[in-house]
Formats: sequence, C-alpha cells, structure tokens
Amino acid sequence: MKIAIIGATGFVGPALVAEGLSRGYEITAIARNTDKVEKAAGVTAVAADVNDVDALASALSGHDAVISSFNAGWTNPNLYDDFLNGSKNIQEATKKAGVKRYITIGGAGSLFIDGKQLVDGPHFPKEYYPGASSARDYLTELRKENELDWTFVSPAINLHPGERTNKFRLGTESPVFDAEGKSDISTADLAVAIFNELENNQFVKARFTLGY
Repeated sequence: MKIAIIGATGFVGPALVAEGLSRGYEITAIARNTDKVEKAAGVTAVAADVNDVDALASALSGHDAVISSFNAGWTNPNLYDDFLNGSKNIQEATKKAGVKRYITIGGAGSLFIDGKQLVDGPHFPKEYYPGASSARDYLTELRKENELDWTFVSPAINLHPGERTNKFRLGTESPVFDAEGKSDISTADLAVAIFNELENNQFVKARFTLGY
C-alpha cells in the first residue's frame, strides 16, 4: 500500500513514517519543509501547503490512504482558524484526489469525562484552548462527512515521545486511564494504533482514543 502522511516532520509525523516503513508500506512524507524528512528507502518527500487544495490533491493522488498529523503550530496566534481551515482543506484535497481512506489526529480535548468535554473543564490549560477547541470543532464537522472512510484519533491526555511497546488499550469517547489515574501514550505507540486502524478498519466513520 502507498500511504501519504501529512505533517511528516512534526511531533507525531516521524513516528508515523517509521511505523509505516516497518510494516512495509510505501510512504509519501508531506511537509511544508522537506529538509527534515528522513531519507530512507521507501520514503518520498513532497513539499505541499495545506492551504493550496489543488496542489495538495495532486500530491495525494494515487495513494491508498491519507494519514494527517497536521498541526498549525501551538504558538500560532491564529491557531484556531488555521487548524480548522487546514484540516478542512486536507479533507477536501483527499476527496479531490480520489482517496477513500482518511485518518486524522485531533486532540484529547474533545473527549468526555462525566458528560463534559475536557476542553470545557475549569482546569483545562488556557494556552491549549485554541488548538483543542479547533480540533473539537473539526470533529463536529468531520462527523458530517459521508464520502470518505474517515477516522478521528484522539491521543491520550499526555502524548509524549517514548518507546514502542505495542501495549495499550483503546477507547471511544472518554480518556483511557491507567490504575494510577494517568492517561498517557507515546508517539510511537500512537503510530502503532493508527496503522492498526488502517489495517483493521475498526473505527470507520468514528473516533477512537487510547492509553496505557
């Protein structure tokens, strides 16, 4: 299979590229700046801007699936609009390219605890609110999508660099906590879960989350 990974040089992107290669996939690593894309057999680096739908659609054409780890930048003063618009553009470009399978990573802020989304809680960090609320609103929009076989992935509350353990649990609308009340996942294990979903199609037109 030929997989396009958007945001290939970001926080999660390199783990996605590595996991895809380990499973024998042909990877197209799409980023604004391809200088940071790992040069390896099976990886083709492509520069593309999510704000240019036609160019992005051209880059995505011919792939079996699109995985988006797009992030508009946590320090971006226009983060809310840029993430929401960029995500919608990726969704549109995927359809325009004729690719059916679309997996996108959002935040944990839209997960529910006691009927309330984390992003609306009184202790949610204000500095993360624009990005988290934008991802939450994008999920609302994505749920209206009927043409694509989409999946929205909410990582654990604490997403961090770390080893690949392949030992985690899945959830749907609420965070997955361990025995100590922590909701953690490494970027490497997030990548494992995403490629598992690509292969198993367990959460098509749905959201899932995960944690240890």
